[in-house]
Amino acid sequence: MEAHRHKLHSRLRLWEFPDQYVIEPTDGSAAPCLDISRLDGSMKLIDQVAECNSLRVPKIRSIFGVVGMLKLLAGSYLVVVTESESVGSFLEHPIFRIKSLKVLPCDHSLKNSPEEQKKVETDFSRLLSVAENTNGLYFSYEINLTLSAQRLHDLGDESKSLPLWRQAEPRFLWNNYMLEVLIDNKLDPFLLPVIQGNILYYITIGRDIVDITLIARRCTRRNGTRMWRRGADPDGYVANFVESEQIVHMNGYTSSFAQIRGSMPFMWEQIVDLTYKPKFEIVRPEEAARIAERHFLDLRKKYGSVLAVDLVNKHGGEGRLSERFAGAMQHITGDDVRYLHFDFHHICGHIHFERLSILYEQMEDFLEKNGYYFPHLAFSLGSFMELTKLMLIDHRYFLLNEKGEKMKEQSGIVRTNCIDCLDRTNVTQASRKMLELQLRRIGVFGAEEAISSHLNFDERYKILWANHGDDISIQYSGTPALKGDFVRYGRRTVQGVLNDGWNALARYYLNNFADGTKQDAIDLVQGHYIVAVNRDMATVPRKGGLEAVANFPVALAVVLVCLWFATMSVKRAGSDYRHLFFSLVWAGISVAVAAFMRANGRIFCNRPRLHNPRP
Repeated sequence: MEAHRHKLHSRLRLWEFPDQYVIEPTDGSAAPCLDISRLDGSMKLIDQVAECNSLRVPKIRSIFGVVGMLKLLAGSYLVVVTESESVGSFLEHPIFRIKSLKVLPCDHSLKNSPEEQKKVETDFSRLLSVAENTNGLYFSYEINLTLSAQRLHDLGDESKSLPLWRQAEPRFLWNNYMLEVLIDNKLDPFLLPVIQGNILYYITIGRDIVDITLIARRCTRRNGTRMWRRGADPDGYVANFVESEQIVHMNGYTSSFAQIRGSMPFMWEQIVDLTYKPKFEIVRPEEAARIAERHFLDLRKKYGSVLAVDLVNKHGGEGRLSERFAGAMQHITGDDVRYLHFDFHHICGHIHFERLSILYEQMEDFLEKNGYYFPHLAFSLGSFMELTKLMLIDHRYFLLNEKGEKMKEQSGIVRTNCIDCLDRTNVTQASRKMLELQLRRIGVFGAEEAISSHLNFDERYKILWANHGDDISIQYSGTPALKGDFVRYGRRTVQGVLNDGWNALARYYLNNFADGTKQDAIDLVQGHYIVAVNRDMATVPRKGGLEAVANFPVALAVVLVCLWFATMSVKRAGSDYRHLFFSLVWAGISVAVAAFMRANGRIFCNRPRLHNPRP
């Protein structure tokens, strides 16, 4: 009875009246409807939808869930799922991807607000339109997607009887902040928990059908875009923290294997300034050890033993960060925490990824010294993360038998990082060896059987992990992952190198000229910036002076036009020195404008403008 009372409504109808929104459950539950005022956003439950008349003609549509509500200066904004698709299952429960969100304003009170307040409200509401395009959002009406299979199994009966939002891990609950108003109104059947990341599903092997699910869960504590969220905050939460879980299900057996990635756990940043690779700046270096300690203490509580694998360069700007990371780890390493640096670019370059075998050799000495048992396993390309995991946890992973009894548990985790925790990390995280071990354990593979002997399965598995890496990369950087061809094909390709060049240019453009607004939208919907009348009416940042007129597209157009005129003048110069003079003038103007842009790069960039974090 208790579980039924907390069951989420899986089918809903939205009635849009001029003065109210009514959300009607249509799943046959005969449950009350949710009434939301368009004047002030207030909510209440009603027995049925009010009668329609010529003055109150509603617009009616089907929706698939209520994501939450946001309060701005003068109005509230309801966020609902207007389109979704089934993408597979998690522990035999259906999962859905959000294809379209809709932000519905409850802002009629804004009509009587001062003009300045209306302008500010408009600025904020534009950010919500950006949030509508958030990708990689998933939900389930039946199971908690924020927890791994092992943590779900370990939940007590009392916790399992709670509504899904109360079972959820807050750091992976994308709409945690937006649900607060609905939670305050005790609207459990309408509270739809959503995660951001990706969920990829389903592979077959010959006559056997094996369900393989890859789940990425993005942490919301320090969520954001590539250049605007780096390093850690003072509490040890890091940028681009992602938990990736590989679940194998067949014949009633369920095996789960998790690993994590995240930015280097101290305070550092890169401020975009039109350069291709802005300088790395370490912030408050004296606190690096304390912040890293807090970060790893949290990981140990959640995952057990931790092996931190650092893939950044040993020299240059990255080298300074690596040195700081290694220095902080000196105070943390022990029986439960290990640190290993592997200079990926120096050793593997851009094409010699077979040299990852060197990492295996380094780790063998490292872990043997610390008392870990090493099985003699053959190394194959792209499998260092699997070997890392196997060695760290001594073949321990999570496994349930057909009776739902726990046969093994995963008691350790590998934490991988490069600079972005995308490209180098993606290459090293594909869990090929671990999948073979899982398949042997549940009887699909023989003792010596390998994935490579099943060509179709091998190809689809590579594509699964490549898509997994691409989705995570798009959410953080705006483009697919670099080096993805190696994950897909086991080697670098000419087309892959060309794609990497194009994606690198796209990242440059997005980081400099689009991600600032996107970062503001993320901070707004996740509660990292709380709108308040007494603050935002007076302090909403506005461009002034040179920044008010600085415009990169215009400046670039001036440079290109001047170069064109200079070229035309040179062609017509001949013996006429006047044309030569004018070509020099046009060339000089283009150089001057380009130099000005370089010297004042930051003011041309699209920077985040919401700088007051949530307390």
